Amino acid sequence: MQKQLIECVPNFSEGRNLDIIKQITNEIESVEGVKLLDVDPGNATNRTVVTFVGEPNPVIEAAFLAMKKASELIDMKLHSGEHPRMGATDVCPLIPISGISMEETAKYAVELATRVGDTLQIPIYLYENAQKDKSRNNLAVIRAGEYEKMASKIESKKLLPDFGPHTMNFSAGCTAIGARDFLIAYNINLNTTSTRIANRIAFDVREAGRVRREGNPYVGKIVTDENGESVRVPGKLKYVKAIGWYIEEYKVAQISMNLTNYRETPVHIAYEEVFKSCLERGVRVTGSELVGLIPLKAMLDAGKYFLNKQERSLGISEEEIIHIAIKSLGLDELAPFDPKKKIIEYMLEEDSNAPLVNLKANDLAHLTASEAMAPGGGSISAYVGALGVSLGTMVANLSANKGGWEDKISEFSKWAEIGQSIKKELLFLVDEDTRSFNGIIEALRLPKDSKEEKESRKNAIEKASQYATEIPFKVMETSMKSFDLLKEMADNGNPNSLSDAGVGILCIQTAVKGAFMNVQINAKDLLDRDFARNISLQAQSLHDEMDERTNIQLEKINESLKG
Repeated sequence: MQKQLIECVPNFSEGRNLDIIKQITNEIESVEGVKLLDVDPGNATNRTVVTFVGEPNPVIEAAFLAMKKASELIDMKLHSGEHPRMGATDVCPLIPISGISMEETAKYAVELATRVGDTLQIPIYLYENAQKDKSRNNLAVIRAGEYEKMASKIESKKLLPDFGPHTMNFSAGCTAIGARDFLIAYNINLNTTSTRIANRIAFDVREAGRVRREGNPYVGKIVTDENGESVRVPGKLKYVKAIGWYIEEYKVAQISMNLTNYRETPVHIAYEEVFKSCLERGVRVTGSELVGLIPLKAMLDAGKYFLNKQERSLGISEEEIIHIAIKSLGLDELAPFDPKKKIIEYMLEEDSNAPLVNLKANDLAHLTASEAMAPGGGSISAYVGALGVSLGTMVANLSANKGGWEDKISEFSKWAEIGQSIKKELLFLVDEDTRSFNGIIEALRLPKDSKEEKESRKNAIEKASQYATEIPFKVMETSMKSFDLLKEMADNGNPNSLSDAGVGILCIQTAVKGAFMNVQINAKDLLDRDFARNISLQAQSLHDEMDERTNIQLEKINESLKG
């Protein structure tokens, strides 16, 4: 069963006193099963966005402890900052990450809200998917007037809290707790110090737009409908909330945006629309800033968008695509942008996820040549296969960028993307083959004193040995998938790279034949002879097919190389 993971992104009304921030994050890190991903303090906003992730119950405990500590250390009567706020913990959203629905996540938000309201005596408002009353599920509606107006809103019963006291907590303020989709907090930097201009650009792009006015669109009389409500001119972007502000720390104005559905309105589209609006107003975008974390997909989509605009192949490495996104969006203008610390999927990766692949080439060679039993032939076969498909991918990219072949960019780009996908699979198998071997060693070390222990050990060895047979078979299958790419590049790719395609074919042939040997040696000692026979027959078929196809293709390549 897939582990349930939720993300929590509380915003605390303190961005200057690092000691207070550390005391709050210490509470989060004190809870076992919770991983602190990001702490992003802002001096001008006097606000810190904290991101952590884990299974629901530990996350709820960590959120409660952090909010408790914030209420003890932050006095809202003394607080000021550029960002709208109403409490020491201003907002605390929960976001489903994996294995859990939005409905389930919303129930945990209600559980947290109940506990905070009752125990800490803080007025709590539910918002987004945790709030059933759709007339008050918008954070902007709840927080209107900010901290300074919340007491009167509660006293007049215009906006009573969902949990906690129906009186203002003047020290801790009020807090909104909710459940929502992943939100990207994104600021775009302008070459102006004018908040007025920044706000006009924000109104151009945000979904809520601006109120319609008679005559002058900025100071004219507001147009109302038959009910006396202001008529609004919608902005260009759905699922975008935006305001303009001036950041003293950077001496620039920014468009501060929340992208509440980045799949419908991606970061790069928000950037482009702000860019267009700026040009119309004589202002330029100089870069942008990410507050908190961003999903990998959002970065890859942005990189591919700009690569398409440049008429370049999309079949480059994930790292290169992300680099293009960072530079195109100017995400490193105000501070260095480290993908390993800003992309949520990278933050969740274990440090030892790919110890072999992460080695330098010479270190991998030294380790392989040592007296250690692993990495062995299986891992090296996978690595040779990865190098083979990489050569085919290189030829595809060179062909996409060849002068005079502009009409073929899309075709070769698709082949290069296929190659990148296969390469990623094979690189995973480099380490997975060694992990499978280590699994056998661990099973062999199990105790064998009693009859039950001997039986358990025997079953564990058999299970680990079967897996260690399946992995090299997977190397064979995956390497075979790259043959069509290499054949296409040899037949129709950049003719100057024909030898590269040939070497790539030889590499994947070696990968298949090497992995075949590992299937054979691992299968021969399996107790389940039906399993062993079946996987051996399939492996033999792949081995023979590779030999046949390779011989035909290499003969064609050698003839072409002779001229």
